[in-house]
Amino acid sequence: MSVLSIEAVSRTDHLNDPDAPQATSIRVAVSAVVRDQAGCVLLIRRTDNDKYAIPGGGQEPGETLTEAAVREVFEETGVHVEVTTLVGLYSNPAHVIAYDDGEVRQEFSICFRARPLGGEPRTSDESKEVLWVKPTDLDDLDIHPSIRLRIAHGLTDDRDPYFT
Repeated sequence: MSVLSIEAVSRTDHLNDPDAPQATSIRVAVSAVVRDQAGCVLLIRRTDNDKYAIPGGGQEPGETLTEAAVREVFEETGVHVEVTTLVGLYSNPAHVIAYDDGEVRQEFSICFRARPLGGEPRTSDESKEVLWVKPTDLDDLDIHPSIRLRIAHGLTDDRDPYFT
């Protein structure tokens, strides 16, 4: 019998911080602004930094970007989604993420809009809370500025994709 041990990894996001550590890696990440029929946004409360965020994570070998987004949303929330459009490409070198294992990653994320198809919201190893939030209530939550930017862009349906 084999036992899989999962250690919690914590992260610290640095944005426009002159004392931030230098990035040592870049990894393709995806995220999704998922809205239900009432216009609420699907959010998670992350286990690694305790902030609210849209679901997302790293692309795996053999996946398309949209397949990665669908998988990550389901893994973190229990909600099945369909990707509908591109929100934007986020690669701000002034946003680095320092992990407690020593990795320091430059932000590089492709964000999509998606609509829910089914499933039941549930937490995971990466999410300690899953909730649908009215856009008017987003200001009440602790959300990193880089995620707030993606949400704002995702809520504006008639704009061209954002890129940096």
